[in-house]
Amino acid sequence: MKIKSAEFVMSNSDVDKCPKSMLPEYAFIGRSNVGKSSLINMLTNRKSLAKTSGRPGKTQLINHFLINKNWHLVDLPGYGYARVSKSSKKVFQKFITQYFGIREQLVSGFVLVDIRHKPQPIDLEFMQWLGENGIPFSIIFTKADKLKPKAIESHIEDYKTILLETWEEIPNYFITSSSNGIGKDNLLEYIDELNNGIIK
Repeated sequence: MKIKSAEFVMSNSDVDKCPKSMLPEYAFIGRSNVGKSSLINMLTNRKSLAKTSGRPGKTQLINHFLINKNWHLVDLPGYGYARVSKSSKKVFQKFITQYFGIREQLVSGFVLVDIRHKPQPIDLEFMQWLGENGIPFSIIFTKADKLKPKAIESHIEDYKTILLETWEEIPNYFITSSSNGIGKDNLLEYIDELNNGIIK
């Protein structure tokens, strides 16, 4: 898939106010500072479609972007950032769970994980919640340019070992880098196949 157009549609904290169209949606979420905005900009060939910030936790709303006029990329708030107030965290958590729970247009979620770190409880817990609620998702390992291939392989094996303690099989996953475009084609091809009903 080639991204020919990418445009901002809306931001809000009320799932009921999300776009009414039935276009397929793909939601990106992860811990704050995981490189979500940079990944979105890399995928869409836009330098500032999603706002990047040196201050983690910047994304605090549900952001919809219309891609190629036929599907929505959804940028959800990052989780697990200590400097965000407890009251704000509760608001995030409420509309994040509402989004995943009631948004019929959602085809798949993508949980972003920083490949540089060992498996983090907060990421594993969120994946577990998605699984328990029957929400399809893939894992996107970010910042692959920061590690050597053997280290990447080792960290992914760590995730596989932990996940297989409670999962029958490993969720689909992608290895990416916003800096050099690793994984871009594979990820977009996967979304294209989902849009075309090739993958059920």
